[in-house]
Amino acid sequence: MKRRIYLKDDFRKLLHGGDYNPEQWIADKSIWDEDMRLMKLAHCNEMTVGIFSWSALEPKEGEYDFSFLDEILDKIYSNGGRVILATPSGARPHWLADKYPEVLRVDGNGVRQHFSARHNHCFTSPVYRQKVQNINAELAKRYGKHPAVLAWHISNEYGGECYCSLCQQAFRKFLKDKYKTIDNLNKAYWSSFWSHTYDSFDQIEAPSPITERSIHGLNIDWFRFTTAQTVDFMKCEVEPIKAICPDAKVTTNMMFEHYGYDYYKFRDIIDFASWDSYPLWHSGNQELTAQTTAFWHDLYRSLKDKPFLLMESTPSLVNWHEYNKLKRPGLDNLASIQAVAHGSDSVQYFQWRKSRGSVEKFHGAVVDHEGTENTRVFRSVAKTGEILEKIEEITGTGVDAEVAIIYDWENMWALDNSQGFAQKNKKYYQTCYSYHRYFWKRGINCNIIDRNADLSKYKLVIAPMLYMVDEQTIKNFESYVKGGGTLYATYALGMVNETDLCYLGGFPAGKLKDVFGIWNEEIDTLYPNQTGEVACNGKKYTAYDYCEIIHSRGAKVLATYSQDFYKGEPSATVNEYGLGKAYYQAFRDGDDFKSVILNRIVDELGICKNLPCGEDGLPFAVSAHTRTDGENIYLFVENYSEQAVENIALGEVYEDMLNGGQAESVTLAPYGLAIFKRKTN
Repeated sequence: MKRRIYLKDDFRKLLHGGDYNPEQWIADKSIWDEDMRLMKLAHCNEMTVGIFSWSALEPKEGEYDFSFLDEILDKIYSNGGRVILATPSGARPHWLADKYPEVLRVDGNGVRQHFSARHNHCFTSPVYRQKVQNINAELAKRYGKHPAVLAWHISNEYGGECYCSLCQQAFRKFLKDKYKTIDNLNKAYWSSFWSHTYDSFDQIEAPSPITERSIHGLNIDWFRFTTAQTVDFMKCEVEPIKAICPDAKVTTNMMFEHYGYDYYKFRDIIDFASWDSYPLWHSGNQELTAQTTAFWHDLYRSLKDKPFLLMESTPSLVNWHEYNKLKRPGLDNLASIQAVAHGSDSVQYFQWRKSRGSVEKFHGAVVDHEGTENTRVFRSVAKTGEILEKIEEITGTGVDAEVAIIYDWENMWALDNSQGFAQKNKKYYQTCYSYHRYFWKRGINCNIIDRNADLSKYKLVIAPMLYMVDEQTIKNFESYVKGGGTLYATYALGMVNETDLCYLGGFPAGKLKDVFGIWNEEIDTLYPNQTGEVACNGKKYTAYDYCEIIHSRGAKVLATYSQDFYKGEPSATVNEYGLGKAYYQAFRDGDDFKSVILNRIVDELGICKNLPCGEDGLPFAVSAHTRTDGENIYLFVENYSEQAVENIALGEVYEDMLNGGQAESVTLAPYGLAIFKRKTN
């Protein structure tokens, strides 16, 4: 198993720490010494430093002052800790914007932004790129070989877009490189509609509130461009670090449901994935919150198919949710270890010590304004640290998944951009989550992949609402099923190509009609107060939002509609194709129908469940996940409910890693967790 990401061979530990901003306390360095003492007490062994330090590191152009960073890195290392060193491009200093206003973004209305907040810098600006490279090179030269430095945190939560003239020019070049001629672009965009044909690339403007937004191919290409430009900017950031420190490992912190960038495109730049997790705990459906968070843990692990880092979380509350609720006792430990269960090699917080002022002064932190270890939150963090130390051997282990769900950013952009279906919310996220929830509730490991990923290692692949497919996707699906794979797709499959042009000859596109043995004639969008009905094996199931009218072209009908003018028409099918099977669900259900079909598929394929469970899955809000090094299986059992759950059968005899002894079952307290170990069979 080659999935380990030991950042340093001499520090094979699960990282426990947070975003540390000592520059805020330069006026009272006694706080630094107190921080070192508290880090020990909290069982923290790593800090991320320098994210927002540019104005301290380069107070004037070309004049560097690394004194505070020198001192902090030495202190942390002497204290037994390590550092993930950040590049400071996420928040530029005032002098940079004053002298070079081109580094500030232009919004969609053509207005140059003033110096404010974070992330309002232009990723295309040559000046900004050069200034970032300059300071990154200085950091690499000074700290590249410092024994405290484990890895490099590149910028912070990349995001946003810019409409300045430099970005407009870059966008036109992006399109010209892609389409070669303006005729090719016009064909790809079907721009003859509404007589919107372009005569030259110079006529093209980025879609915005004051420009063209009716050409769907253009809109999607703008998302692709902003992703590509951000990726290119990150390459620019990384270049001097890798040139000076070839063995440096780099990452950037990604986000929950981040819409504007296709994170799969960052895969080749980063050495490991990391992300910032801030769920809405206690907001009404704890199980749903836990499962949705698990989806993103699974995605970021799948991004590199090896351990990731939880770069940010809060030990208590955030300050930017609409309602900023405290985590109840026990939940922070559980939520932190949830990340590890899904493949994280760290638990890290934003932030270590609360700021005295500005917008995040009430954001949760390990050390409160009170300033000591005598708080509920500090004790909870210390408990998490103790757990991580007990399970340290898990560091670097992987997750074996026999199931994959396709979640694809380009598909989401195209689907949301389409004027059809439900106009305001196509519910793509919710649809992907609903299929992931089936596996989460049954303790089945699951990867999250893009539409053109390698499918060959999976027994089962789920493709929810995969509206956009290109020729590679079609071939990928055909060869997967033909070779023995099981593919489960839903309504809206294969309707458009990569520039959002509808496929001719009926849906789904091309050979997919043969693979699934169906064709989709129409789709009925239901009003929010309407439902449909489906019949399967004498039982009735409710349909929501979408009822697709499909016809069998050889597929076996599993269910039919029992209402409306399409009563009796197929609503779910299965088709044998080559050595495999392709299932098609033509309507949106409330989890009940898919559970019946997927139960049958999981049993038929012999897909591994981490715990024994019945048709309805594990007890409410309980889930189970495993990691492995090939010789040992590490089992995490988690209870996200406010009620104790008794006598959960483990199915095997396990060693209890937290309490010692052996166990064949476990009782979990509210927000309880247990971690076990056994040899592989």
